Amino acid sequence: MSSNTSTAGSQTDTIQLLINEAGNRAAIRKLLEDHYEVRTTQSIGQADLYLVDDHSFPDYHAALEDRVAESDPVFCPVVLIRRADSNPQITLPDVDERETPSLIDDIIDAPMDRTLLFRRLNSLLVRREQSKDLLHYISQLEASNQSLEQFAYAASHDLQEPLRMVSSYLQLIERRYGNEFDEDGEEFLAFAIDGADRMRSMIDALLEYSRIDTEGDPLTPTELDDVLADVRQDLQVKIDEHDAQIESESLPTVAGDADQLRQLFQNLLSNAIEYSGQERPEIRITAERTDSEWQLSIHDSGIGIRAEDQERIFEVFQRLHSHEERSGTGIGLALCKRIVERHDGRIWVESKPGEGATFTFTLPVATTHERGGRNEQGGRDGRDGRDEQNNQEGKGGRDGQEQAV
Repeated sequence: MSSNTSTAGSQTDTIQLLINEAGNRAAIRKLLEDHYEVRTTQSIGQADLYLVDDHSFPDYHAALEDRVAESDPVFCPVVLIRRADSNPQITLPDVDERETPSLIDDIIDAPMDRTLLFRRLNSLLVRREQSKDLLHYISQLEASNQSLEQFAYAASHDLQEPLRMVSSYLQLIERRYGNEFDEDGEEFLAFAIDGADRMRSMIDALLEYSRIDTEGDPLTPTELDDVLADVRQDLQVKIDEHDAQIESESLPTVAGDADQLRQLFQNLLSNAIEYSGQERPEIRITAERTDSEWQLSIHDSGIGIRAEDQERIFEVFQRLHSHEERSGTGIGLALCKRIVERHDGRIWVESKPGEGATFTFTLPVATTHERGGRNEQGGRDGRDGRDEQNNQEGKGGRDGQEQAV
């Protein structure tokens, strides 16, 4: 068998033997040394794999746990050799604990089959190398994303000043010479001013997009009922103009950034109102608990979205309508997606043209510890008794859980 090397082919994998008995340690070393770099020092050092026998294991248990924890997230394999006369369960330092410890990745029974031994060791070493490669790729990706965010911020920030100058001079031309233009000249000037205004809005949106990860607040227990109340107040003029009806179940407490969640709800509700078509906007907000996350849905009765557009609408500067048809920067839903992803969630839409749309996103549950024990006082699933309060106050909606705006 040829020597075992790392993925890069330039460095032999290192195995440390943690075997107290000198004779057994020498025999295992002789078996392995043609294929690996074998170390026999009895204090745990840097190695790609640790090979320990069941008699010696209790002496190294604590140090191996520390080494595996130190190596994380890189996989650090530990293989145990179990002798034929040993108990099937491994003895731990605590004499009352005899379950196989979780830090052992494989158990090889003696007498050892040479071919099987190398195959199992190599599989674990390949897995370790893959975990190192994955960590390297993740680090590269994070660095690349950070560079892109910095570039987006710098580019957007640096564009503001020349754009401000363009806008100022266009407005100055309009004030001083507007009366001297013919009809075409007035139209051209109006187009230029409108273009500069839209460019400013896009730059502001891009700056906001680039700051989601870098300038967000820590995720803390956030009551979505309070978030929704703030958003309703911010959108009140738009709600009144469209005579929009918004109904909501009692919403949960989640682990989130309150400011970013307000932006998320505001963008989604504003879109639901904006794209309602000719009908009165009817919007319903629901919440459902699934394992360790909440699934929030915003249902509207608007114009709907074609299936082929339901993924690209979450990309930056993707618009389904012209500026003449609908205002906006084309970054609102991309911003929503980035906010949700910062909360380790997902966002998607289900819709058919003419039948409305349902935007659904997930947010992490606020743990009992984070809520400061509010579960003991609150209503179901940590909703702080709002269902009961809504029933008592008669706030309308089904089972007293929905509130109309």
